[in-house]
Amino acid sequence: MSVYQSEFLRLLDERGYIHQLSDAEALDQLAARETITAYIGFDCTGPSLHVGHMMGIMMLRRLQQAGHKPIVLMGGGTTKVGDPSGKDEARQLLDDAAIAANMDSIKRAFDQFLVFGDGPSDALMVNNAEWLDRLEYIPLLREIGRHFSINRMLTFDSVRLRLEREQPLTFLEFNYMVLQAYDYFELSRRYGCRLQMGGSDQWGNIINGIDLTRRIDGTELYALTCPLITTASGAKMGKTAAGAVWLNDDMLSPWDYWQYWRNTEDADVGRFLRLFTDLPLEEIARLEALEGAEINDAKKVLASEATALLHGRRAAEAAAEAARATFEEGRHDAGLPTVEIPAGELEAGLGVLSAFVRAKLAASNGEARRAVAGNGLRVNDRPVSDPKAVLGPGEVNPDGVIKLSFGRKKHALLKPV
Repeated sequence: MSVYQSEFLRLLDERGYIHQLSDAEALDQLAARETITAYIGFDCTGPSLHVGHMMGIMMLRRLQQAGHKPIVLMGGGTTKVGDPSGKDEARQLLDDAAIAANMDSIKRAFDQFLVFGDGPSDALMVNNAEWLDRLEYIPLLREIGRHFSINRMLTFDSVRLRLEREQPLTFLEFNYMVLQAYDYFELSRRYGCRLQMGGSDQWGNIINGIDLTRRIDGTELYALTCPLITTASGAKMGKTAAGAVWLNDDMLSPWDYWQYWRNTEDADVGRFLRLFTDLPLEEIARLEALEGAEINDAKKVLASEATALLHGRRAAEAAAEAARATFEEGRHDAGLPTVEIPAGELEAGLGVLSAFVRAKLAASNGEARRAVAGNGLRVNDRPVSDPKAVLGPGEVNPDGVIKLSFGRKKHALLKPV
């Protein structure tokens, strides 16, 4: 039985989101008696977030489901510095135009999970460039920098691990934790934000913001972190052999997203159902109790529910039906990812290795060539034995496409146009 009084912390606790809390009793009492405002920051280092960001997105969703107000903080300012947490080297610096383009692209994912508006529990989206871009260096040093201890900053994992490995840590990156702390300070003043959430690797940065705000304004703020998710086999969440599992559908199709969740390890099914779907806990308990081949039914539910949250129910059902048709009936389906190629290119002859790269089933010709050697590639369900083979109009089936298969679970259609 949960020890928490507030619906918010009970919900997070029951579903497995809580790793650390700065003052559990005080935060619980605050959330039980009033609407609290909380935030998570997302830097704009690429055009899409990935599955590794889903813990943060889902925590904001749970916050709103419990009647509280989420702030999505877009790192238009902090992206210019780069978070050193978990990195072996400095991030590539992006210019303002690239950061703005990434931000516009990233924003789309949040509309599926949060309700934005002007109501008491409606979400806000804020860009920290609003205040960070206006900071002046000397006033920052005098008014903010004096509250930070270098001795303490050197103990944080983001700094300590880089130094222990004798990997360079630039002065620019070293300032990231100061800016993140300043974000919390500003959000407290501007929006009455009382809670910052994030992954467990952000604990030190969040505590800095709490300390800074207490020293300057005397306001009590709180920290809540979630565990960094790895699979049962120890793999990092969202990393696959083919690359990151992106949230934007123009970078990863709903079919591929569905397949990612369908391929969840048996031991992770119950945990992922609690974290990444809205299914009731009673139903999740029933699904995770399934054994043997029946656990695959639970995986299909996980895949469909997770995909429906991001891409909508219709896309999830289409992906599920495409999977059923492909794997259970042995036929291709219109729901498979489709890559268009110029008809003239096919008429001139398209190398089979290049075709698999174009379809994003293989990362390189070398990977596709190795798959041929292991009997892992098929064209229209026929094995590819010659890595020098060329695809032409003769491979186009009666449906006007060429079905490509990499292993048993990765499929795509080439469509000449």
